[in-house]
Formats: sequence, structure tokens, C-alpha cells
Amino acid sequence: MIDTTLFLNAMQIILQTLEEGIHIVDSDGRSVLYNEAMARIEGLSAEDVLGKHLLEVFPSWSASDSTLLSALSSGRTVDQRRQSYLNFNKRRITTINTTFPILSDGVILGAVEVAKNYTEVDQLSEKIMDLQQKLIDPPKARSRTPRKYTFDMLIGRHPLYMNAIGISKKAARADSNVLIEGETGTGKELFAQSIHNDSSRRDGPFVAVNCAAMPDTLLEGIFFGTAKGSYTGAEDRPGLFEQANGGTLFLDEINSMSLPLQAKILRALQECSVRRLGGLKDLFVDVRIIAASNEPLHAMMKAGAFRKDLYYRVNVMNVQIPALRDRREDIPLLTDHFIRHYSGKLGKDVWMPSPELERAFKDYAWVGNVRELQNVIESAMAMVSDENVLGVEHLPPHVDLLERQERARPPESFEGDLAAYLERVERAILEDCMSRSGGNVSKAARLAGVSRQSLQYKLKRLGVPIVIP
Repeated sequence: MIDTTLFLNAMQIILQTLEEGIHIVDSDGRSVLYNEAMARIEGLSAEDVLGKHLLEVFPSWSASDSTLLSALSSGRTVDQRRQSYLNFNKRRITTINTTFPILSDGVILGAVEVAKNYTEVDQLSEKIMDLQQKLIDPPKARSRTPRKYTFDMLIGRHPLYMNAIGISKKAARADSNVLIEGETGTGKELFAQSIHNDSSRRDGPFVAVNCAAMPDTLLEGIFFGTAKGSYTGAEDRPGLFEQANGGTLFLDEINSMSLPLQAKILRALQECSVRRLGGLKDLFVDVRIIAASNEPLHAMMKAGAFRKDLYYRVNVMNVQIPALRDRREDIPLLTDHFIRHYSGKLGKDVWMPSPELERAFKDYAWVGNVRELQNVIESAMAMVSDENVLGVEHLPPHVDLLERQERARPPESFEGDLAAYLERVERAILEDCMSRSGGNVSKAARLAGVSRQSLQYKLKRLGVPIVIP
């Protein structure tokens, strides 16, 4: 038999230590629990709130303003609602709230609200939107904005890489949506910008967003913008679709986008229009979509992790960028390019890599692809004094290139199905990450160097149990 007093005391301790704000009211709307996180968010103390009716604590509210009172009256859950308001310290706060009624045999006993504080992330997203807008308007500013990447800046001669460039050039001459697929670090944004800058939209804006960088609740406002008065402190702000009007919207890591947000993006693409959050009218937009994925999007679609209709909408033209290990002949070209680049940037006079370093580069696995190669060369170049040759002795201590290259090679005796072999290796790595993280998916994702959603997709595809004993 569970000791009720012990249980309630334990629950009080747990609720007080959570990072999320917790506010519980009884059936009359009077507060019975108000944890420390909620007090910090709202600028109140528990003594100001407990035992009082919500409208007594917040006299400027009406019953419809409170999600707790709405849950009490309707008996329905209010899920993931964004609220932005001035708290009692006159500080603007943004939270994402989930509120649900407490029911027993159909009788409403009270309601619970869980609030996540997104104030800092919300402020950051608004700064991003403002900066994006400043880069685009006024029109004179466009001509001063440097175009970063064009096809003549893409380095490589391997047939697979040249094929990707050839398809991209054809995509530039069309106006269809494009899906670029390739591992992290292969240069997907370079291809996206090259397509834009060689297209009829080159004089229009190129607007990029990393779909894995922010939660969906904020991405929605960033994509579609906000209307003045949609929440306390909201201003008229154009979203990325509006900012990209007449140009290109680059959706990087689209594979990380949740299914609900995918549906909203799909509607915007189908209707060629957007409606700002809290707005009443649809706004026409003329936007070309270039999407990028570091996971095979077709496999994600088959697994139900990506919407079929959105997949076919963005995958009109498909560009596959090979991993660096699949075009090792290009490593010397890239090495020479980065040595010249950092020689100028760092004021060095390095002419070439040593034969030993060149061999090490060609044997290494380059899991991080071209980006990893660039970072390794930058680190090594910073260690050069007055030498003219970049050698293995210049590799900084944290770069264990020579130690890792033997482990990176496949067994000499390997024969058979390469796809099956790679799948076994991938499964072993993911099982190791899950074991080392104690079954925590977020920690395992950090160990594996992938997003949480990507890891969950891989675990499901490979049949790796989420709970590792």
C-alpha cells in the first residue's frame, strides 16, 4: 500500500525542481500548486497565487484569456499554445503552454498547465527575422549583398560530383522545386546558392533557414510571420516566405521538420500564399523551394516520418551530393584550395601538404566530409610557424587523424553486399551510442552527431531498441 502523504510530498519535490512552469487549479479556478519555475516566468511568488482565483491574481484578464479556465469550462486539452505577455516584473515573456483538465469519472476536478519558457529563443527568432528583413529591404540593399557561392566555386572532378553539378545547372535553368540530398558537411547550401545565383531568380532574395535549429512553435512564426495584436507585444512582421518573395527559400535539414509543420508548409506551397499568425488575410507569395536533407528522404517517407505529398512537392528535381569518402580523388584538390585560402587568411606561406599528410588525408574516413577536411586544415594551418609545407606535426592534439584512419578502413577481407555491411556498422554504432547514453535518445543523438528526430528514424529503420538494458 502506497503511503499517500509520502507520495504527495515526493510529487511536490519533483514538481518544484522541474524546469517547466507548473500551475494547478481546482474546479473553482483557485490555485492549489504553483511551482518555482512558474513563479520565475510570471514574476510572482507562490504566496501571491496559492488559494486565490486566477482572475483575482490577474485582474486584467477575462475567462477567455486563461487557458486554465478554458480547460475547466470545456473539459478539453489546450495543446502547445503560444502566449506572449508582460509579466508582473514588466518583462515580456513568451511561453509555450499545454493545459489539460483533471477528470475523474467524467467530473472535472481541476486543470494543470505546463509552461515552457521560450523567451530567449523567441527574442532570438525576432532578431533573425529583423536581420533577414534588413538584408532584403530596401531594394537598393540587394545589390550590395554579396553573392556567396556559384558553380565555378564548387571544387571536384569525380564523376559523381560532376553529375551532381550537371543536374544542379539544369535545375538552375528551370524554376521547379529542388531536393538536395547528402551527408552533413558535403556542401548542400553551396549547391543551393549556386542554383539560385545561376537562375532567373538571381536578383531576388535567397533566404535560408535550418529547420533543425529551432522548435516548431517558433519556426511557424518565422516561416509565416506575425500580425500585430495576435498576442501581447506582437508586431507586423513578415515571415520567411514573404521575405523570399520573388526569390528562393532554402529549407535546410527539412528531414528534421515535424509532421504538423510539414502540413502547414505544404499548404503554403500548394496555395502559393501564407497567412501571418493572428492575421485575417492570405498573402500571395512567389517562392521557389530548394530543400536539403542529410537523411534519405524517400526512406523516411516510406517509414512514415515524412509526408508523401510534401516529399513529391519538393522533390521535383533531385541532386545527390556524394560523400567525400566516395570521391577520394578530389581530396588533393580540396586540400590545395583550403591551404591557399588559409595561407592568405592567416598570413602564412604554405605551399603544399607533406606526402605523409596527403596519404593520411586520402586514407581517412572523413565522416564530417568536406567541412571536416576544411576544419582540420584550418586547425593545422594555425599551428604553422614559418614552414612552407603542411605536415602531420602541425595537426593539433585534438585531431587524432593518424590514430583513427586504421579504424576507419573497412576490413581487407570484406566481400558481399556493401549496403548490408554498412547497415550492420551503422546499427553497431547506434547501439553503442544508446548504451553509452543509458537509453537517453537526446544524449545518444549528440554522441552520434545527428538530430534527435534523425536518430529516432534510424533506430526505427534498423530495429534498434530505444531502451537499452
